[in-house]
Amino acid sequence: MLRVFLVDDHEVVRRGVADMLEEDAELCVVGQAATFSQALARIPALRPDVAVLDVRLPDGNGVELARELRSKVPELKCLMLTSYTDEQAMLDAIMAGASGFVIKDIRGMDLVAAVKDVGLGRSLLDTRAAATLMAKFRDVSVKKGPLAGLSEQERTLLELIGEGLTNRQIAERMFLAEKTVKNYVSRLLTKLGMQRRTQAAVLATELRRH
Repeated sequence: MLRVFLVDDHEVVRRGVADMLEEDAELCVVGQAATFSQALARIPALRPDVAVLDVRLPDGNGVELARELRSKVPELKCLMLTSYTDEQAMLDAIMAGASGFVIKDIRGMDLVAAVKDVGLGRSLLDTRAAATLMAKFRDVSVKKGPLAGLSEQERTLLELIGEGLTNRQIAERMFLAEKTVKNYVSRLLTKLGMQRRTQAAVLATELRRH
């Protein structure tokens, strides 16, 4: 059973999401918080598997909260829940270590599925969130094709980055040295015209949808 913690300053939203998740036998809501400070105090103590975080909080924001929580509880998976397709917030959230980003009007069963996916270690962006972020990389995907010039090994590497694996995990999967994987990642980013690993992860996520 996946243990879930909810952070949203709107009580009605929190209760609604909690009721929805609790209907699934595989999910258990272990706690809730309305503010950044409450969440930071409660989540490390409860150590849930997944934290569903509102991006906008009265005393801070969910992106910074995700970063703080991931530093205290590295195994925690964070799913960002927001009313806005804010491109920069999405990019910041992924760079802060969030595993996914969904819009608040998502259907109930899709939110349940999203929480489960994130809890199982998969990276997730809902369709609109992914489309918004992909606009940043359109010159890569349209002008020269996202996979143009990549070897089979580099395509595999891109797919594993999209799954959110670390260099060490990728090294184990591909039977390579961790240092070699690090060099391959750098070369892959250069080929894709990207600066950050998270950008490659977003590209891989979008490619899997087509």
